[in-house]
This record gives sequence, C-alpha cells and structure tokens, in this order.
Amino acid sequence: MTDQTNTAQRRGYWQNVARDGNKMGFWFILPTFLLLLFIVVFPLFMQLYLSITWWTPLEGIPWYRAWEIFNWGENYWFLITDPRFWGALWRTALIMIVAVPAQFFLGMALAYLFIDSFPGRKLFYSILLTPMMIVPAVVGLMFFLLFQGTGPVNAHLGLPADFSWLTDVNRAMISVIIADIWQWTPLMFLILLAGMLGVPSDQLLAARLLGGSNWQNFVKIILPRMKTVIIIALVLRAVECFKIFDLVFIMTKGGPGVQTETISVFLYKQTFGELEWSYVAAIGLTILFVLSVIAAKGLAYMARKQG
Repeated sequence: MTDQTNTAQRRGYWQNVARDGNKMGFWFILPTFLLLLFIVVFPLFMQLYLSITWWTPLEGIPWYRAWEIFNWGENYWFLITDPRFWGALWRTALIMIVAVPAQFFLGMALAYLFIDSFPGRKLFYSILLTPMMIVPAVVGLMFFLLFQGTGPVNAHLGLPADFSWLTDVNRAMISVIIADIWQWTPLMFLILLAGMLGVPSDQLLAARLLGGSNWQNFVKIILPRMKTVIIIALVLRAVECFKIFDLVFIMTKGGPGVQTETISVFLYKQTFGELEWSYVAAIGLTILFVLSVIAAKGLAYMARKQG
C-alpha cells in the first residue's frame, strides 16, 4: 500500500510540474504570438478587407469604414481584364526567362573553373563576388550612367552619342537584363560552386584515372549530385527576379512609357502615384495566392523526387 501511495504521489507531482511547465511555456510564447498576429495576420486581413472595397486615401473616410463603399470584389474582375497588369506581369516573366538562365549558365561555367586551385584563385574569387555585395539601387545608378548616350558603353562600342539605350523601346529592357545578370551571376556562382565542392574528390580522381574527359566527369558525376543545389539556386533567383524593383526604377522608372514596367514598379505607381490602394491590395493577394500554390506544388514535387 505504501509503495502504491508513493507512486501515486510521484505521478501527481510530475503531472503538476508538467502542467506548470505548460503554463510557463504559454506565457513565454505569448509575446511572439502577439507580434506574429500584428505583423502578419492583421495586415493580411486588412488587405483582404480593402481589396473588396473602392477605398482610397482620397475618399475622406478612414480605412476601417471602407465597408461603406463595398464593391463585391470588382477589383479582382478588373485585375483579370487590366492589360497594363498583364503587361507588367509579362515583362517581369521576360526578365526571369532571360536573366535567370543566363545567370545559371554563367555561374555554372565559372564555378567549374574554380573547382581546382590556381594562382590568384582567392583574389579572383573576391572580385567575382563583389557585384552581389552592391546595393541594387547603386547598381541601377551605375548602369544608368553607363548606358547614357555619352557614357562608356557607347564610347567603347564606337556608337554615336544619340544612340539611345534607356529611352529606346527595344533596348531599354536589354539594358535592365544586362544589369541584373551582372549583379546576380555571382550569387549563382557561389551556390553552384558550393554544390560542386561537395562532390567527393576521390570519385572525380578515379574517373580521370580511368580516362574520363572533363565533360564526361561533369555530366556523369558532378551534375547528378547537384540536382537539389541547382533547383534551390534557380528557385531563389527566380523569386528574387520576380521582385525586381530598385534596378528598374533607378534606370528607367518603367519607361519608356511602360516598356520596362515590372509588376513591382506597376504596384508602386498604382500605390503612390494613382493611390489605388484597394486595387493594389487585390493584386497583392492574387499574386500571393498564385505563388503559394506554385511553391506548394514545387515542394511536393521535390519531396516525391527525394522519396
């Protein structure tokens, strides 16, 4: 009887300790939960609320009374039929389609060159990484000056001063893409080099001893072991490229006309230029939903491949 009593007392003691620990844990995580609620959940619901109204700062009523001009989600219908929105989305996709693969292939080639040691490797490594350390707005200003009619690009190519880059309908987008490739190829190089250095060196050495060429070693040994690293690098750059703003805004402000207007520049103009806050809220939620679905599908696909 005494042993059973002691056991029951010990069990009750540890149950009380666990209960007190749960209470203490709750109070510890409460500030973080409230902060998360304030910076994530509240803005999200506020954005959803505004997206189904006609509210703008010019309405003369506070945002919490936006229900007085409820529009039954017409912003979403206007989004579907807005050619300027689709044009901005297409131009953003165009930059991604051209810049990200170019950064990938250049980064892959540079990474392969840096696998083996050579004189001055650390110096060249530092120089190659410099562009990604520069603030995008500064890069935009640099290339804005480079592509001026009287700038270094025209001077070195032997082009006349009236040969326009940033104000030409066709060449403005090329200028933006070149600037983006210059800045972010080093990031792709860094990620891919890390993946290549993770390939076992004894396998590469054995392949060379067996007479394998550099191309065969690259295709049959290095690439198969870098699939996950390649996917991560491409996804990271695609996401960042989709958000491109500083570079475009400094170089062209979306011009000439709207020829280089990306989705971020379009949202900026709609928010601070035309003050269409409810429409911008609808666009933001739509993009968030679509990208979340794509990300979920991509992660599920990767999980199946890893399994």
